Amino acid sequence: MTDYPGVDCVTQNSSETPLTDDGIRLLVDRFYVKVRQDALLGPVFTRAIADDAWPQHLATMRDFWSSVMLTSGRYHGNPVATHRRLDGIKPAHFERWLALFGETCRELFGDQTAATFMDKATRIATSLQLAMFYRPENDAPAPRRTRAAGA
Repeated sequence: MTDYPGVDCVTQNSSETPLTDDGIRLLVDRFYVKVRQDALLGPVFTRAIADDAWPQHLATMRDFWSSVMLTSGRYHGNPVATHRRLDGIKPAHFERWLALFGETCRELFGDQTAATFMDKATRIATSLQLAMFYRPENDAPAPRRTRAAGA
């Protein structure tokens, strides 16, 4: 049980409690408290989101995760374009984001729900990183060197 009425995210007797929007709200809110305090992620979010814009960001993230996990269809946005606008973001930021997200999921949910969140989060992070950092020209094979005759 949790201290939040209507939110029961803890596994009991090895059966998962169904995920609800209240559970998603709790996850998003707790996770972003951690993000804002994190030495690596905090500065990125401080640059990207003004203090007075956090309520809207959290609402957007709740809609996003509701759409991903509950297929609510509430999220309408373009995560790739949003993340491409971020200044100074590197793959290490995604790794840290996933670590904090996983930690928060495990604190709030049973193993199955936490694993489902992490599977989806990992796929999303991979997709965003491909969109942001992948350059096909870097995959071109290196020119083959041939030995000169008589060498």
